[in-house]
Amino acid sequence: MLKNYFIIVLLFTFYSCKKTSAPPSQIKTFYKEVITADDRKTITPEEAKTYHVNKTYHYEYRTGTSGNYEYNYDVKGINAIGDSVFGNINVQGKYGAGILNSDTVAEIEINTEWIAYGKLKATDKKGNQYDLIVK
Repeated sequence: MLKNYFIIVLLFTFYSCKKTSAPPSQIKTFYKEVITADDRKTITPEEAKTYHVNKTYHYEYRTGTSGNYEYNYDVKGINAIGDSVFGNINVQGKYGAGILNSDTVAEIEINTEWIAYGKLKATDKKGNQYDLIVK
């Protein structure tokens, strides 16, 4: 009788101690962790499935799903010395990236951050700052 209990305990221990597989090294998703300036140039096939235009709002278009949207905006503003700039950005959450142009310089790659409704601060790779508003 004691032998039967011993076998049951061994079987229970053997089956309850299964090996767990390692977690996946990277979760597959079409959402990027960080928005880059190149994101605004193309729309992936996955993003195209959720492409949405609504001219009531300031954004040009949005992609993604509720709680995880990526918005595209036309922006304008000034640099630190007061020169006018304009361009296009993509934003997901509070942060984004895009390209600005001015009368003297074309294709300035920037990173953005919302500071108020319709207002953003932007910084280029050289550390120059820009005050932007959504058109």
